[in-house]
Parts: sequence; C-alpha cells; structure tokens
Amino acid sequence: MSAVTTPGGLDRLLATKEVVVACGPGGVGKTTVAAALGAAAAAVGGGRVLVLTVDPARRLADALRLPRVGNEETQIPEDAFRAAGVRPRGELWAAMLDTKASWDALVRRHARTRRDAEAILSNPLYRNITGRFAKSHEYIAMERLYELHAEGRYDLLVVDTPPALEALDFVDAPQMMADFFSSRLLRWLTAPLRFRVLGVASRPFSQIGDRILGTQFLEDVGRFFLLLETMHEGFVDRARQVSALLRAEQTTFMIVTTPEAVPVQEAERFVTSLRRRSLHLGLLVANKVLPGTLLDPGAQRVAEALAERSAELSADLAALLGGTAAPEQVRLVLEEIGSNHANLRLVALRQAELLGELAAAHETTVTIPQLTGDVVDLAGLVEIGRYLYPG
Repeated sequence: MSAVTTPGGLDRLLATKEVVVACGPGGVGKTTVAAALGAAAAAVGGGRVLVLTVDPARRLADALRLPRVGNEETQIPEDAFRAAGVRPRGELWAAMLDTKASWDALVRRHARTRRDAEAILSNPLYRNITGRFAKSHEYIAMERLYELHAEGRYDLLVVDTPPALEALDFVDAPQMMADFFSSRLLRWLTAPLRFRVLGVASRPFSQIGDRILGTQFLEDVGRFFLLLETMHEGFVDRARQVSALLRAEQTTFMIVTTPEAVPVQEAERFVTSLRRRSLHLGLLVANKVLPGTLLDPGAQRVAEALAERSAELSADLAALLGGTAAPEQVRLVLEEIGSNHANLRLVALRQAELLGELAAAHETTVTIPQLTGDVVDLAGLVEIGRYLYPG
C-alpha cells in the first residue's frame, strides 16, 4: 500500500494551508501523527512549523523528548534532527496550552482598563470559573490558535486536539462563549448590581440565596460577572474571528484513525460532524495499517504453495539448513507461515474495506504501516513523517 493513496499528495495540500487541526478517536496515535506531520513539514517542506497540543496529557513532550512543553513555544534543536539522520530545511517548534496563563492574557487584552483587568484576575471566583467553566479549555485553545496565527510567525500550525468527540467541543467553543456573553444568564447575574434593585423574577431565588450563601457572596458573584460583561464586545468579536479562521481556506482538518471497526466508526462521526459545520476535511491518516503486500495475489499463491507442499519441501529445506532442524520441524513452520499469511490477508482485506468509504471523504489519504516498536524519540517521528510527507 502506498504512502499517499489519493491523487494530489500531502505536499500539494499543505502548500495552500496554514493551519492543520488533528482530531480523531483516542488511542490511535493522533498526538504522535501530529508531531510527525510537524517534523516532516519542517524537515522536508521548510519554513517555520509549530505543533500546538491542547490535549491535557503531556504526550507531545514525550514524543519530542523535551523536558517540558509549555504555553510559550520551544524550538526543537537542529542537532536533534541531525542525530535522527535528517538535515532540516526549516524549523520545528512545539507548545502545550496553559489554560490559566492564556486566560490571564485574554483578560488583560479585552478588559477596558488595567484596573478592570486586575479586579477580575484578583477575584476569588476567577480561577474556579475559568478552570471549570463549560468549554473553558476548548475556548482558550481556539483563542491561542488564533493569536498564534494572527502573529504570522509560523508558516504552518499543526493543532493536536483532545481525543474522541471532545475535539468537537474545541470547534464549537468560540460560538458557545459568544452565546454566553449575550445570554440571559449573564444579564440576570449582573442585573441586581446594574439597577441596584432586584427584579421580580429573580427575587425568590435571591432570598433563598441570601439565606444559604449570604448577601455578600451574591454581590461578589454579581460584581465579578459585571466586570466580565465589560469585555463582551471584545470576546464576541474575537470568537467570531476564531470561528472564521476555522472555516477559512487556509485551514484544514486531519482525521487520524486506525483500521479497526470502532475507531473507524468514531472517525466517520467526525466526518459527519465536521461537514455539518462546513469545515474542510483535507487529510485522513490511517495509522498502524498492515502492509499492502498481503493483498498481492502472487504473495498469496506463494503462501498457499508453502502450506500445500510443506511435506515435499521440508526435506530439501532441512538439508539446506545443514541439519539444524528436522524435516518435521521445517514442515510445521511452512504450514504455520502459510496459515498466518492467510489470516493476516483476511485482516488486511477487512482494513481496506473499513477505510475505503472513509477515505473518499478526504482530498488526501495517507497510510502509516504497523511499526515494530513504539515511537519514543524524534527519529521515530521522522520515520513516520516519511510516510506523511515523502521527499
């Protein structure tokens, strides 16, 4: 099976893209593939490439063998590439989202005054709300992506998202944040302080809240959200810009899966959901695929002949081995080879069937074979990268 199985090739796809968002089921090697794509693009394609992970797990630092990956970008040394047997044409950088640091920067950017920003950052509710608020992590990831793209310091951004369907929260988060800042809930929370009186609708709840939580607590909540509301325009405008970037011509989505029934089914749901959101599906990466030689009819005939003629061949092969194995042992090995090949061929056929329809939804399909060991260093990423970006 060839590396790039769809006409056009990955190099042509990436030549027109500035952002690649990697998504897919958990446990399929998505983080490794995203890092390998970044490494290959930097080594072969040239330019400055950044791999940004928003997955809370620290697999990117492990894959790149860095002591740490933080909110600020870290360059992978050229010496590391040379040690992996590659002379890179470009630069590879890596970063991992720091939710709190990114939220702090966002507040300082959108607050009307420095005093308002410090009032929000020092509010005891701030850390809990930004850490636990629905879609907080996903929204700030999109904000960070937009910021990095707007700065224009990188030719390609590869974004590694959380596994499974949580990645779609990453896509929807900007609009959900914009909806929150325009919601009745925010107006309801800030109304008592804005008008200095409690509305009829909110009075029963407030009376209960006063008894349970105390008036001071409710006032603190109201003041905090009143400060947040001052950033309404900036948040909403930025959320719209982030959503526009995801749908822009320079952005594409990469779905990573393995050729097994459950991951492929989840990948199909990704395809459906991303299409519904009018997002560009540019690349499918099928990871850990059995070699295409298993589907070769000639190889099949050879395996069948070894099994069928094992008794006839065993004596001659035993003699060629110089007496290190008895003919009966050789016969059993030949039969096992033929049987294993037949079984693996059936699995390879099933894999091809599972991936066939899914591949049709993308401009480019790349298959990465089942490797003998785990990817633990930059050399392993470079090896995978050769399938993603031949050259």
